[in-house]
Amino acid sequence: MKKTKLIAVIICVALVALTLSLALSACNKVDPNDPKTIVVGASASPHAEILNTIKGKLKEQGYDLVVKVFDDYITPNTALDEGSLNANYFQHTPYLNNFNDKYNTDLAAVEKIHYEPFCVYGKNVDKADYDSKKTGRTILIPNDGSNLTRALFVLQDEGFITLADDATPDKDLTVNDIKDTKGNTINPLEANLVSITLDESDDGTIAVINGNYALQDGRKIENALGVENAQGDAAQLYANVIAVKKGHENDAKIKALVDALKSQEVIDFINKTYGGAVVPTFTL
Repeated sequence: MKKTKLIAVIICVALVALTLSLALSACNKVDPNDPKTIVVGASASPHAEILNTIKGKLKEQGYDLVVKVFDDYITPNTALDEGSLNANYFQHTPYLNNFNDKYNTDLAAVEKIHYEPFCVYGKNVDKADYDSKKTGRTILIPNDGSNLTRALFVLQDEGFITLADDATPDKDLTVNDIKDTKGNTINPLEANLVSITLDESDDGTIAVINGNYALQDGRKIENALGVENAQGDAAQLYANVIAVKKGHENDAKIKALVDALKSQEVIDFINKTYGGAVVPTFTL
């Protein structure tokens, strides 16, 4: 009899726990179709951090900004295309265009917000060693089309490789477009693995790392061995954008999101927080 009562109590407790869990999930669920809810996918740093600074401003306008953090470059675009996000903020336009072509999505850039210079970091490599030894390195780079292209041009500017004569920044290059590796070994990896892999590599290895992953791993631009040349068109070409599914560029809440981001407060936050690793590209 006592055993039966004990089982009944356990079942009741389990049912109560399940009910509370379901209720909590329902409360936490966000609806991107709610006209007063803005659901944005973002990389943890700097994108989510920048978005979090404008939550109060949007709240004053009657909007709830929900920031969903992603640690890769594919899921936030597929989520946007499938409709679980209203916008995302993590990529530049060349990457977006490449993604649309590769995955048959229909996403559009709405506004350029900031630029993150690509930087070269090393595993136990100081600046003197970096500047004097341009051969025999293992070099890690991101493997997706536009970012691989960008990394190859950084390596050419830094003297580690020579690209083919017809290689241009508007093309999606591969390692086959390297005319001369100068004795270096180029290893393309998923962008989110480059920084982590560098930490696990042999001494002397260097890596060209996307700005957001460098920030997430605590790397500082002042410690970089080489920095992408931001002169000319680089800052605008590789500016990170607010992206939406095509046809939603003029939605009221997307306009509110962009207007909130294009503010002096965001400029001040970026300049104060990132020390040159993130640069505002919009004008007021």
